[in-house]
Amino acid sequence: MSRPLPAYPVVSASGVRLKLADGRELIDGMSSWWCAVHGYNHPVLNRAVHDQIDAMSHVMFGGITHPPAVGLARKLVDISPAPLNRVFFCDSGSVSVEVAIKMAVQYWSSLQRPEKNRLLTIRGGYHGDTFGAMAVCDPESGMHHLFSAVLRKHLFAPRPVCRFDDPWHPDDIFELTSLIEAYEGEIAAVILEPVVQGAGGMWFYHPEYLRQLRRLCDEHDLLLIFDEIATGFGRTGKLFATEHASICPDVMCLGKAITGGYMSFAATLTNDRIVDGLSHANDGVFMHGPTFMANPLACAVATASIDLLFDSDWQANVERIEGVLRNLLAPARQLPGVADVRVLGAIGVIEMRAPVKVAEIQQQFVARGIWVRPFGNLVYVMPPYVISDGDLAFLVEQILDVLEGSPNA
Repeated sequence: MSRPLPAYPVVSASGVRLKLADGRELIDGMSSWWCAVHGYNHPVLNRAVHDQIDAMSHVMFGGITHPPAVGLARKLVDISPAPLNRVFFCDSGSVSVEVAIKMAVQYWSSLQRPEKNRLLTIRGGYHGDTFGAMAVCDPESGMHHLFSAVLRKHLFAPRPVCRFDDPWHPDDIFELTSLIEAYEGEIAAVILEPVVQGAGGMWFYHPEYLRQLRRLCDEHDLLLIFDEIATGFGRTGKLFATEHASICPDVMCLGKAITGGYMSFAATLTNDRIVDGLSHANDGVFMHGPTFMANPLACAVATASIDLLFDSDWQANVERIEGVLRNLLAPARQLPGVADVRVLGAIGVIEMRAPVKVAEIQQQFVARGIWVRPFGNLVYVMPPYVISDGDLAFLVEQILDVLEGSPNA
């Protein structure tokens, strides 16, 4: 904070372009941290917000309901894997994770099993910046180690090593199985990001890991929470990443792209088993109540965003982006500073052998007309689904030119 990185003032945005105050335009490769899947200033989403604000911008969701919330809840139930049929609206992705954790803990407490209050997860994960979420982020490689003394100590299995497209090795889940067998009496739930670990390393792992995990949770009576905040709404090539494994969690967290990037909003989906369990005590009340829960503006634009997703043939668009990324990123494997290149859906990752100098490399990207924000040793893109092949090719070409000219940037 005392020596901040450069910040580039944006005055407007449209489609996949960000306009800077000095008149330059940048092709956006980040979807504003993965949420602006339809690009910017979309007329359909603009209209949804304008129409709703003329009716009401907000009303409390305690003892009151309203059509935007009811319609969105029904839509989420319709498109999500069965048997996820209950929806809790909240403020942000991090809060969605907090809600999921509290659901699991309160569920077992209501069933007179208060000792089941720990969580099991895998290393390399990232779930948000609030305290419950921080406690299940990677305790060493994540950015929350400064708070380790005040965070709850949970259980961490090694990150899966079998890549998404590689043959499955049963040993990959051996240590997680051992932790479940040793601590099942204490574990309330297993929580992880399905298939794609996002901010914890942009790692794509084998879907069979999830199928085996679902089996283990069923055998040992554990709840299963999937954090689909980054992966939901088509980013991996499936509407939800859990579909790669053809299974369903007990609780699923959604955020980011749910409103198409228009405002902060999230949802935590669950099933009748969890709701019935929560209702055994505390007069059937789940102990969480955000002020802006089910905000009508957010619900209206989320509904419009989901409709727009299906109307725009999102799957073909994501497959198109994946094909372009696989083709154009392949030459990066030959660059001396590159350790790995991987692509899944509308996600392209170049893993460098050493951490990049963010300020220097980002300055070069901006000079070339693109917006890409690396972190650690990862240079990656998660562009809006509406990006054209030409803009995507330009984006990748500029990245490769910078990395080739400045391998240690």
